[in-house]
Amino acid sequence: MRSFKGQRGGGRTRLSLSAALGLALSMTLFACAREKEAAAAPKESAPSTAVPAATDASAISADPGPLPAFNSARAMQYVKEIVAFGPRPIGSANHRKVEDYIHAHLKGDQVEDDAFTIDTSEGKFPVRNIIAKYPGTRDGIIVIASHYDTNYPLRDTNYVGANDGASSSALLLEIANQLRGKKLDGYSVWLLWDDAEEAIKLPWTDTNSVYGVRHLAQKWQDDGTIKNIKAFILEDMIGDADLNIERDETSTPWLEDLIYQAATRLGYQSHFFARTNQVDDDHKPFVQRNVPSADLIDFEYGYNNVFWHTTQDTVDKLSPKSLEIVGMVTLETVQMLDKK
Repeated sequence: MRSFKGQRGGGRTRLSLSAALGLALSMTLFACAREKEAAAAPKESAPSTAVPAATDASAISADPGPLPAFNSARAMQYVKEIVAFGPRPIGSANHRKVEDYIHAHLKGDQVEDDAFTIDTSEGKFPVRNIIAKYPGTRDGIIVIASHYDTNYPLRDTNYVGANDGASSSALLLEIANQLRGKKLDGYSVWLLWDDAEEAIKLPWTDTNSVYGVRHLAQKWQDDGTIKNIKAFILEDMIGDADLNIERDETSTPWLEDLIYQAATRLGYQSHFFARTNQVDDDHKPFVQRNVPSADLIDFEYGYNNVFWHTTQDTVDKLSPKSLEIVGMVTLETVQMLDKK
């Protein structure tokens, strides 16, 4: 999937257990110090453009918005239905079935396809990004993305990508349910099911992967859309029953801080950012164009990532609660972005 994924561990940076515990302890102590400091200091208004730190508890409790809704059982059913199609590498009949499945669940919504053809070392393939648009009252766009294809080099195996692709694609379908039929009181939200994320041939390279988002990022740069994108939030491998979302060093720090605030407000902070990683993923083309971007990914799928890109990536390794945690934190982050 990503530039370091040609070989396990290649190009990855991961904290050891002791380092991770040290980081968590440091963050807790920092939070306590900030809270005491805030209580002792005279109150004064913060500038409207300031982004509060991830561990600023006073900023979190000040958010008066309602808690987001999310139907985890329905999201999990979507995962099962996507996986039931079987492997869905680009160019396959199952891949087209999943495209139709996504479209069927978005019937009546404002949906656009970004369709084009790629020419690769393995031949030509049709690519289809699917974008569902939910208008808001503010000028600006928040993009939430997931890829839906499975690994092409594993096309001749029974690799169904339950966590890697299906979980996040299902998550977006349930987010669509929460956005549908209402005028959003804030930025417009665009849900993006991007295509051809996986490398066509190993090793993974910048020119042999993320075909869908690379094409779309360039298209939106050319037509001026990209300057209106306030945040790009990528969901990837978020269904793991043992959920531990990593802090991605290639993502925008203030946006990941805001996500941690959202997780803390909901009581889910223990599932976020105890580990640090560097990930080349679907968000990279937007990072390169200076769009604030964050990759929500748990790249520790089984001990030493043993289930990743294997036929063991199956539904039994996932949990509806993990989908709920990531879905609610994502929607809470959108609400907090709306208040910035």
